[in-house]
Amino acid sequence: MTTATDVLPRGETSQRLDLDVPYVLLVWNDPVNLMSYVSYVFRSHFGYSRAKADALMMEVHQNGHSVVSTGPLEQIEADVAAMHTYGLWATFQRADQG
Repeated sequence: MTTATDVLPRGETSQRLDLDVPYVLLVWNDPVNLMSYVSYVFRSHFGYSRAKADALMMEVHQNGHSVVSTGPLEQIEADVAAMHTYGLWATFQRADQG
């Protein structure tokens, strides 16, 4: 049996669901960094295998960008800052923003 105290008002439910949506880190192609360097960054920072890092790097190169990491906002913000430190162009967005 559900009582009135067991049901959150719609606004509170929507806010809670918004907090649960993960964010994605997008790394964008640029004319400056070598593909080997981009792959190195993905291996160094994220601990990806050479195969995964190379696949992500090729996606960046061929498609113009790649989703390199997914997680909570704070983690993705830190990853974006790290990518900038490495000299890569990176942004983030909510995962549900396509």
